[in-house]
Amino acid sequence: MITIAIANQKGGVGKTTTAINIATALAATGWKVLLVDLDPQGNASTGIGLNAADRERSSYDMLIDGVGVAECAVPTRIPGLDIIPATVDLSGAEVELVSVDDRTGRLRAALHRDTTHEICLIDCPPSLGLLTLNAMAAADSLMVPLQCEFFALEGLSQLLQTVERVQERFNPDLGILGIVLTMYDRRNRLTDQVADDVRSCLRDLVFESVIPRNVRLSEAPSHGLPALIYDHACSGSQAYMKLARELIGRLPERRKAA
Repeated sequence: MITIAIANQKGGVGKTTTAINIATALAATGWKVLLVDLDPQGNASTGIGLNAADRERSSYDMLIDGVGVAECAVPTRIPGLDIIPATVDLSGAEVELVSVDDRTGRLRAALHRDTTHEICLIDCPPSLGLLTLNAMAAADSLMVPLQCEFFALEGLSQLLQTVERVQERFNPDLGILGIVLTMYDRRNRLTDQVADDVRSCLRDLVFESVIPRNVRLSEAPSHGLPALIYDHACSGSQAYMKLARELIGRLPERRKAA
């Protein structure tokens, strides 16, 4: 199974929106997809249409109690897409993991036992704590949504330093799949400036596809639907479909077949 962590310690950059819509796009193209909600806020679970009453098992149970993927995964209304939801219990996991053996490898151990899915996307919390470290230790690669504003560049530098430390201590095979420019507004000159700066520094690591500011992307979660289903024709949905195709093109050749 290919495992991709979607992470950025800065909040409000589009991690959850990216996770939901990329997972939906991959499922629509024939992949058997697992979406892991690792954010205590549980926005990915809500945004995919999963009610609190339907979250009998969660990512908390998987991390703390060692419950398997099969017991925690819940089918969504999207064929081919399952989710391991998050509950409020996950907010205490950071503290509980401190005293647990192999505290950064709990998620990796659980996902390695999964033989059902072909690709896994992990929606990380807006921090660089033990939950995000578990995601990075479990992942083959990292996908970083980056809002087109000045302060986002400072956060990116910190994240890249964390990736280097994870490579040295926990997961030498972790790579960066790509940087996704989000909330792109062509009317704003700063947006273009930030995008140009990121591309000049990171070059081919930056995806060609950019995600625009789009009202439909903001509305979709309140209906419990990915934007791709809520309004397939909107500019945000079209951008995520393009990004999904580009993402598939970056996967190793031997693992692209779904």
